[in-house]
Amino acid sequence: MNYRNPVPTVDIIIELVDKPHRPIILIERHNSPLGWAIPGGFVDYGESVESAAQREAQEEIGLQVELIEQFQVYSDPQRDPRQHTLSVVFLATATGEPQAGDDAKNLGIFESWRIPTNLCFDHDRILRDYWRYRHYGIRPRLSY
Repeated sequence: MNYRNPVPTVDIIIELVDKPHRPIILIERHNSPLGWAIPGGFVDYGESVESAAQREAQEEIGLQVELIEQFQVYSDPQRDPRQHTLSVVFLATATGEPQAGDDAKNLGIFESWRIPTNLCFDHDRILRDYWRYRHYGIRPRLSY
């Protein structure tokens, strides 16, 4: 029998704590699907999700991050048009000037009122949940 499983990924919402309003970093993707995304990527075989988050942040924005907490897992089979993935989302902090790298065509630093509308995957939902948590302390509800 051939079993198919979702592919594990990580996304890292990174607050720049040395800037006013603690803005977050988004990358503009170089590869399909195109648009803006939370930094992140695939977990390598033999790698923990925490290590994957730190590695992906380093590769995509060139900064060391401090993982603050595991925020939520998003696993809707339709969240990634390429294949069924599940994402472990982390909240993290960093300081310094990020630089676009890896598959990032560009990056931006955004406050909650300036988030671009052309977000990839389910990152609009993730960021809605994050802003609600950050501003009001309300964690996302589990959806089935």
